[in-house]
Amino acid sequence: MSLPIRQLRRFAAAAAALAIVVLGATPARAAAGDGYVRLAHLSPDTPAVDVYLRSDSGAVDPQTFKAVAYGDMSRYLRLPAGTYQVAMRKAGAPASEKPVITTQVSVENKGAYTVAGVGRFADLGLRVLEDDLRLPDPGKSKVRIIQASVKAPVLDVAGKNGTTIADGVEFATTTAYREVNPGQWSVEVEPTGGGRTSELPCTLGAGSVYSLVVLDDDAGGLKPELHVDAERQGTVPLGSVATGAGGTSPSSPVTGVVLSALAAALVTGGLVVALRRRHRTV
Repeated sequence: MSLPIRQLRRFAAAAAALAIVVLGATPARAAAGDGYVRLAHLSPDTPAVDVYLRSDSGAVDPQTFKAVAYGDMSRYLRLPAGTYQVAMRKAGAPASEKPVITTQVSVENKGAYTVAGVGRFADLGLRVLEDDLRLPDPGKSKVRIIQASVKAPVLDVAGKNGTTIADGVEFATTTAYREVNPGQWSVEVEPTGGGRTSELPCTLGAGSVYSLVVLDDDAGGLKPELHVDAERQGTVPLGSVATGAGGTSPSSPVTGVVLSALAAALVTGGLVVALRRRHRTV
């Protein structure tokens, strides 16, 4: 038996309302009780390692990252709040072997952390960096420096136009985040007191957060890399290396729901129109 046109109209209105609600929804940056952790290898003379992450409470399955080399930085892992153990073993070593180094990270609700192997191999350590992913206003970008170059034990970072980002940044240290103007940048990294300058053309997106990691390159110079910590267009922290366009946004988790709601509204609405026309011609 066919449904009355009045009832179909109600279905169409409900579907359209659902589409409007979903389209207007903004996904949360972190669910209640979740935080973010990423892992990095920032020790210039330490060979590749296997990194193990384990939850003290067993809330998540143990994670293993194989053959992590100098300069590698993972994307953020979304983890339930709690305490986690991070261990590094030589690449290829059995999991039963004693770790080279270990540390503990306490993940708080909506907190974000970078757990990095830092320093020279002789005094290698795991350091937990607290990442400030609060977005600046749309008229600013936010950036910090992570100094992982042993060839330039102290360095200065500035824009080619002379805008200072950080001075006197020592090896195995991290600066606080600083707000700068967004747009096209040519960032220069130079050993304090003079030396070979390295340049990084990049785009700092308005309202986004970055970490500029300074590494040693194979040619004896410096290799600055820009990592996207979080961006205004995204739904979660990122952690990937920025491109010349300032990084890419992950797909929104509501996309499928939006499309379904829109489809329902269109199909149901079209059915109502068709039935109305049929009703008039009978």
